[in-house]
Order: sequence, then C-alpha cells, then structure tokens
Amino acid sequence: MKESVAILCGGGPAPGINSVISSVALVFLRSGYRVLGVHEGYKGLFSNNNQFTDIDFSFADAIHNQGGSALKMSRHKPKNEEFNTKFFVDKNIKLLVTIGGDDTASTANRISKFLRENYVNIQNIHVPKTIDNDLPLPEGNPTFGYQYAKQEGVRIAQTVYEDARTSGNWFVVSAMGREAGHLAFGIGAASHFPMIVIPEMFNKTEITFEKIINLIISAILKRKIRGIDYGLAIVSEGVFHFMDEQEIINSGINFTYDDHGHPELGNVSKAHIFNVLLQEKLKSLNIKAKSRPVELGYELRCVAPTAFDQLYCGILGYGVKKLFDEGRTACMVTADTNGVVKPLYLEDVEDENGKIKPRLVNMEGEKQKLVIEHGLQFIEPGDYELAKEYVDNPVEYDFREILKW
Repeated sequence: MKESVAILCGGGPAPGINSVISSVALVFLRSGYRVLGVHEGYKGLFSNNNQFTDIDFSFADAIHNQGGSALKMSRHKPKNEEFNTKFFVDKNIKLLVTIGGDDTASTANRISKFLRENYVNIQNIHVPKTIDNDLPLPEGNPTFGYQYAKQEGVRIAQTVYEDARTSGNWFVVSAMGREAGHLAFGIGAASHFPMIVIPEMFNKTEITFEKIINLIISAILKRKIRGIDYGLAIVSEGVFHFMDEQEIINSGINFTYDDHGHPELGNVSKAHIFNVLLQEKLKSLNIKAKSRPVELGYELRCVAPTAFDQLYCGILGYGVKKLFDEGRTACMVTADTNGVVKPLYLEDVEDENGKIKPRLVNMEGEKQKLVIEHGLQFIEPGDYELAKEYVDNPVEYDFREILKW
C-alpha cells in the first residue's frame, strides 16, 4: 500500500488555509505519497466512518488562492479515550499534518504522545493558524491568517471611522481574540483609533466593565477637550477570558446560559455589551455623545489570502516536507521573514496540563509603548481642569490611574 499523508484543519477558518493544504499536498504528491484531506478535524479523524478527500494535483492547484477551507473544519476536542490508531494503520499514514490554533496544537501534542506510547511510527507536524496571532512562535513571526484578517479589519473599521466623522457619532468596535489582543491592537494601531482596549493592558489590575468603559470615556473626554465630538474605540473580546464570571453576570446584559449555568457569550455581540454599558454611563454623567456598536468577527475569517499569506503559507507547507524529511515530529513548523524553516517542539511550549501556552501582546515592546504613548488619546493630569466641564472627578478617567500604571 502506498505511504500516505493526512491533513486536517481544526478550529475556525483563517485566510491561507487552502494555501497550506495546497502546498503541503503538492510537495508530497511530487514525492509519490498519497495525500488524504480529512474532513471535520479531529472528529473526523477518530470517527468510525472517516470522511476524507483524496487530494490530487488538480484539486491542490485549484484551491491555492481561495478563501475558506476545502476541508470541513471542526472545533471538536477529543478526549484521550477517543484516540485510536485505526485510520493511521488502515491508510498507511506516515505523517499527520494538523492546521490550527492553540487548541488544535494542544490536541496534536496529546496525539503525538499517544502514538509514541502505542509504538505507532507516525510523524506529526502542526501548522500554526489563527487570526488571533496567539501561538508562541518566535518573536516577529505571525500565525498565518492574522495579517489579512487585520487588513480586512482595518478596511472595515476605517469605513466605520469615516461614518463616525460624518455623523458625529462614536463607535464601539469589538474584535476577535479569545485570550490575546493582537488583532484589536493591530487594527486599532494601524487605523490611529483614539482608544484601544486589550486584556494585556490590565497587567496590574483586574479587568472590570467599569474600567473598560472608563477608558473609552477617557478618550471621549480628551476628544471633547480638543473640540472633536466623534471617534472610535476598539476592544478585544479577550477581556472576557480574564473577567470574573460574576462580573459578567452582574453587567445587566440578558444572557442565555449553558447547562452548567455559565453565560453563553458566543450568543451575544460583545460590541453590543460594551456599547450598552457605555451609553448608560454617559447618560448618568450627562455627557452628550452618541455611540453605536460594530462587531468584527466572522467576516474576517474566510476572505481570500493576500500575497503575503499565500507566499508565507507556501513556505510553511514546503517547510512541513523539510521537517518531515529531517525526521522531525511533535512540532510546529515556523518560518522567519527570510524563509528559514525551523521546528518548534510542542513539549517546549506546553504548560503543566499539556496545553500550548498562548502568545500575548508584549506591553513592554517598543511598538506597543509608542502606540500607547503617542497614538492613543486619553485624559492625563494636565487635562483635569478642562475635563471638569464634563465630569466631577477627572482622575477616575485618567488612563494610567485606571490601569494602575
């Protein structure tokens, strides 16, 4: 039986997935391997009735520059007892290529250990994919999908910013980012938005809705002092990951709840939550400022990849073959700006529970410091007297006081 390579995609879509599938398939097909595209991620891999596509040259060539994913995706995280070797043995799999974010990588790490423990000689190489940019790659290396999701986010958000100027409104934008604020920070910094709020900013104080809303009001006050009655604040949804659940429940927002009594955040627009709370606070302060919510999420995930991501994904795909030929396994493939491919072993970036540790925004980085110090607009001590026209105690809206910086 011909030796085979299996490819699967986990998590949600990101620009460039098909470019990776294409490049991995083409390079292995040229070397005489059979390439199987497994549908529904890990759910499909370990099911009794695997659904897969036999990828040929024509299929791989056709999908290279398409958005979305030619392989059906799934967020299913299999338990250890679901693991089995049947598909690997029956299809003579020599390499499992997993494409995904931290959850997919963490499961790949568990599968690698399972295969070793069961003396199944199969290599496993993970391709880091997420628009959140939160996998622990070497400094400066993005996860594929992030750059174009950011670009599309900038395109939409700058249109909204122009609406704000034209209509005299404020807009509260929420951007995806389960734990890390890379996407919100990247979109906000590129667009010169007056306020950016990401979870990493709260490195010296707990995250609360009051602090988030006060940061936005800080920008509103600063702009009013400058004679500008419009603007845009962008908030990363990652703030919810670090927020106390009771804080979320006590917000006054009507949530649906899961079987365990936890609020189902996925059913509610995060921008709507921030905007409602902002309007309530502005009304209590008698500050005249209209605001509207905008959610940046699913519309960023399936756009066609840019030239950057197509080339980058191609290098990652070819890098999979390079690492495979070197005998590497249980690792992520990385490539720097010069195209130098190196493995990043999953065991080296796991926590005590075997989960891959996320890469957060480095608030001590020079880029981040420049954006915050010179790009954002907020109340400082020198603004207190002028701010008293709108609020009794301006120190409550001082950016550094709110964050305890």
